[in-house]
Amino acid sequence: MATAQEPAALFLQDVENNPQPSPYFDLIAAAKSSGTEYWHIWNLLAFRPKAAYHLVRFSQEIMHEDAPISVAMRELIAAYTSSLNRCEFCMKAHAAVAVHLYGDSDLVWGAIRDVETSALPEKDKAMLRFVRKVTLESASINAADVAVLHRQGWDDASVYYAIAACGLFNFYNRFVSANGVKPVSDEAFLRFGARMAQIGYVRE
Repeated sequence: MATAQEPAALFLQDVENNPQPSPYFDLIAAAKSSGTEYWHIWNLLAFRPKAAYHLVRFSQEIMHEDAPISVAMRELIAAYTSSLNRCEFCMKAHAAVAVHLYGDSDLVWGAIRDVETSALPEKDKAMLRFVRKVTLESASINAADVAVLHRQGWDDASVYYAIAACGLFNFYNRFVSANGVKPVSDEAFLRFGARMAQIGYVRE
């Protein structure tokens, strides 16, 4: 149980305190044993490992497997979507991944703060404008919105992956925020972000 010295990581104590055997159980135990920070989304994944397995495999396929849209851009979409939903944990986590992939912190954070004034090429700005509409006004998306992306050089498969990444993180943002997952230190975000940039989402 969480103590006065070890505050609760999640709102749902029965979820936090009942990790099941899984890679996430082992990761949590190792972090606690060494006294290091860890991402408390692991508590959610450890609670129902079968569901976590399918979620993580789907995330890996959408975010890090071969696609006509780069892994870096997909991670930027994740961070930008999370910023729109005011999910600090996911925003910082996936901004850290994007920073490693782009090799440019100013570019990534500039885009998250203000797409229009960022150093992104116009093609990528158009995609983030679309992602914003998917997140905030999905019911009003129409063929004209896709046509704008076509004119910028994005093909249908790229738009498919952008929608999937955006939709996935609209789920993650709500899953994380409503369960009370809190941000970690900037150093820990960068450390875990570097690992995710290298190998993706799957923990064996």
